Amino acid sequence: MGVAYATPLRYTNMIKHKDQRVAVLVDVSNMYHSAKNLYKKRVNFKEVLKEAVAGRQLIRAKAYAVRAENDEEIPFFEALSGQGFEVVIKDLQIFPGGARKADWDVGISVDAISMSNKIDVVVLVTGDGDYLPLVEYLQRTNGCLVEVMAFRQTASSRLLDAADDFINLSDKRFLFK
Repeated sequence: MGVAYATPLRYTNMIKHKDQRVAVLVDVSNMYHSAKNLYKKRVNFKEVLKEAVAGRQLIRAKAYAVRAENDEEIPFFEALSGQGFEVVIKDLQIFPGGARKADWDVGISVDAISMSNKIDVVVLVTGDGDYLPLVEYLQRTNGCLVEVMAFRQTASSRLLDAADDFINLSDKRFLFK
């Protein structure tokens, strides 16, 4: 008789080799707010990209950002672009009554699925548990490996369990003052 496990066992520190084709997809708002709330610091996206690629073939690096009511973020968006990211921006939605919404869940998911037959690894830089169905779809349908980079304290435990690898961004090299 074999042993049955409720969830599949995952091994961290998966083998990464130079021939793997990688796409890095960053939920900028999720990372910005996590770093600010946890550490009162900013994310070093240049170091995040370097760690995500890990010597492999970078096919796409996209940073999904939200523009507030002013253009104060423009230098930040330009800096991301200068670090090798294709920056995709959408406006903050403000609803009657003052509610605000700014998420990229669907956009990131559509992009990941559309490029999944051209890559071996998707690196999701987010801790948002809404991406769990995407992770499972990418693994099951196209056999992509999915790595998650996030702050462990704010990341969905189910997302981390589903990922093939996890890199904790709480390391000081991923943070600026």
